[in-house]
Amino acid sequence: MTTQNAITWPERYLPGTGDNFVSNEVIVTGLTAVQVWRFLTDTSEWEGYYDNVADISFPEGGGPQLKDGLAFSFRTFGFPPLAALVTEFLTPADGVPGRLSWTAKQDGTPEERLDVLHAWLVEDLPGGRVRVLTQETQIGQPAAALADERPNPMLNGHQAWLDGLISAARA
Repeated sequence: MTTQNAITWPERYLPGTGDNFVSNEVIVTGLTAVQVWRFLTDTSEWEGYYDNVADISFPEGGGPQLKDGLAFSFRTFGFPPLAALVTEFLTPADGVPGRLSWTAKQDGTPEERLDVLHAWLVEDLPGGRVRVLTQETQIGQPAAALADERPNPMLNGHQAWLDGLISAARA
């Protein structure tokens, strides 16, 4: 029997405790976690395969490669630039899944405030397969509004990100 790894969640962002939560996953053959990881952690690649992200910047320097503790900002889902901070970064290795998480925040009035944790897990599976799991918890009134939309823009947007990521890694 084979078990799969899970996202490591800080208590504040536990799935089901916020205003919006989505989970997307793909398992494909012919790629490795290391091949996928390159396109996930190099933000200069994002806009080439995912059309729901723009204006990526690094206000404190660094980038475009993500790393633990790196501050960055980006636009997505029609929000103004979100202030993001990488909170978990573990490169995949033999028997060890890649782990990437960041928080993203928007300040303002209660109607504008948003607090997010977006997490990724990239792992090799037996049989030449790779699994990419992305999950996000959002807290705030804008998140609750997104959760009520049908079709769910977060679910569909993150699936597009996964599909683009896999296509980029295959190219």
